Order: sequence, then structure tokens, then C-alpha cells
Amino acid sequence: MVNGVGPTIREARKRREIEISAVEEATRIRPRFLHAIENEEWDVLPGGVYTRGFVRTYATYLGLDGDRLAEDYRREVEGTSGGRESEVEPAQAEGKRAPKPRRSVGRAGWIAAAAVVLIAVLAIVALPDGEGGGGTEIAHQHGASGTGGQEKQALPTKPQASGVSLHLAASAEVWVCLLAASGKHLVDGQILAAGAQEGPFHSDSFTVSFGNGEVSMLIDGKEAEIPATASPIGYSIDSSGSLTQLSETERPTCA
Repeated sequence: MVNGVGPTIREARKRREIEISAVEEATRIRPRFLHAIENEEWDVLPGGVYTRGFVRTYATYLGLDGDRLAEDYRREVEGTSGGRESEVEPAQAEGKRAPKPRRSVGRAGWIAAAAVVLIAVLAIVALPDGEGGGGTEIAHQHGASGTGGQEKQALPTKPQASGVSLHLAASAEVWVCLLAASGKHLVDGQILAAGAQEGPFHSDSFTVSFGNGEVSMLIDGKEAEIPATASPIGYSIDSSGSLTQLSETERPTCA
């Protein structure tokens, strides 16, 4: 009995006498990623939802239960790190970069930084009402201990970003049309290759159409449930991140 995600997939491919080149042509997944899945060399792959998408697509092509094997990968591999999603930047998908060493900041650097902060605070205080993002509250507190007349200045609070964020990653070739709340075309009817990523985008809401279900969609960092389908599918995403499936006539076309 074959154990493990990689050996299960490799044994199924060999049993069907299918070459890696044929798998690449059908799934659009690079050969080095296919070999990495079979050999369970997970550090070669992007990780997170992207690797799960590759496993699901590869296994389904071979007639296996792609959803189950993708879940097995998540539990056996990602589970060792607490199930956290991999946060791989597009430029780092094929190899991690070592973090740059910190440079020590001299005394002159700290003084310059403090001067910049002081100038920024004074500039905000000098703005008339309505130009400072909500105004600055100045509390005049007269101490009873004899320090009287000392003014305490409260810094303005940073407004919280509204709306929702969206990030897309293709697990196989997929056509995408993505619109922001304003109607702006964020992904204008493009065909994304396997492993391609778009975003993150920010808007009060989104509408999106996919040519098939070979795509992972992260809404405010959480993976949305998209069925594995070969047919077109579309969704609307509101400001709270709620997902609603659209009918054929409601889906954006980017035409």
C-alpha cells in the first residue's frame, strides 16, 4: 500500500503509463513542480494555497480524489507549522531570499528621525479645520502642582482602511475578469497560467468571473471555497467579504 501524497500520485501516474510531459501539457504545471510533488520536496513549491492547488489539479487529472489529497497535504505538511497560510511574494515563489541584515543607526540618524517627526506634528497642528483628516485635539491641562499652563497635544489617529482585499492565484490555466466597485477592470479578461498571481487588490466590493474553478481566491487573507469545475463561474464580494455566486447573466465579461 502506497503511503503519502507524493508516492500516491507518482504510483498512479506510472500505473497509467503517463509521462511528465503529458501531465504538463494538460495541467500547465511546470515539470519541476510535478517532480517536487511526487518526491514530496515541498520546499521547491510556493506553499500554502498554491501548492494545494497544484496537488488538487495533478491528482484530479490522474483520476484520484484531488480534494482529499490536497487536504492530506495541508494536514501533514502545513499542520506542522500550525496550519498557517504561506505568505510567498510572487517574486519569491521559486526560492526564498535571506533577510537583509539590519544596519545600525547612529546617533545622528536618531536625531534626524526625531526632527522629521517633530516637523510633521507641527505641520498637522498648523492646518486649518477640515485639512488634517479629522482635526487634532489639543488638551489644555493646568496642573495643580505648579507646572500650570502646560499644553498636551494628542496626535491624530490614523483612519482605518475600509473595504476588502482580494488576491488571486491560478492552480492551472484560467480566464479571469475582475472588476472593482467603481467598475474599473483590475484583471481585464486575462488568461492566467498555472502559478500566476494577481493582487492584492483593495475595493469596497468586487465582481469576478472565472473560466473554470482552477483558481484560489483569498478574501482578507482567508481562502474562499471555489468548486473544482471546468465550467465558467462568477461571484460578487461585498465590503464584509461575503461571497455570492452570480448567474451567467450577472457575471462580468470584461467585453
